[in-house]
Amino acid sequence: MEYTKQIAKHLRDVHFGGNWTCVNLKAVLDGVTWQQATTKVHSFNTIATLVFHINYYVEAILGVLHGRMLEAKDEYSFAHPPIASAADWQKMLDKTWNEAETLAAMIEQLPDSRLEEIFVQEKYGIYLRNLLGLVEHTHYHLGQITLIKKILNEEAQ
Repeated sequence: MEYTKQIAKHLRDVHFGGNWTCVNLKAVLDGVTWQQATTKVHSFNTIATLVFHINYYVEAILGVLHGRMLEAKDEYSFAHPPIASAADWQKMLDKTWNEAETLAAMIEQLPDSRLEEIFVQEKYGIYLRNLLGLVEHTHYHLGQITLIKKILNEEAQ
């Protein structure tokens, strides 16, 4: 079994469908308007903030696989550009879908032996930890988005 291909599949599945939870980011966000995406519910992050946050780490790992330094900082992972129109929201979604697919394609190309190597610095652990963690992180926030969307839809009735 090629584990990198399996990890790439899991990343695609949580973004685009096909995982055993039968929930994916693209389907959940289908039909969410920019107004809904930016509506604050209780003390939760907005849907737009969570989408940005998910993709922030996709983009960070993508940069490392492109040979760049790890530039991500947790303090910036929720600081998205303003969403003031449908075009702004669509731009964020397009970036999310494109970078998820690009990262999955790059993961597929990694040899399995790379999974045991240190990811940037020893304090971050190995590639396997970071790639699996990214998929887990996305599932976690996907659950939050799903609940926020449900609350927004119920309040609209």
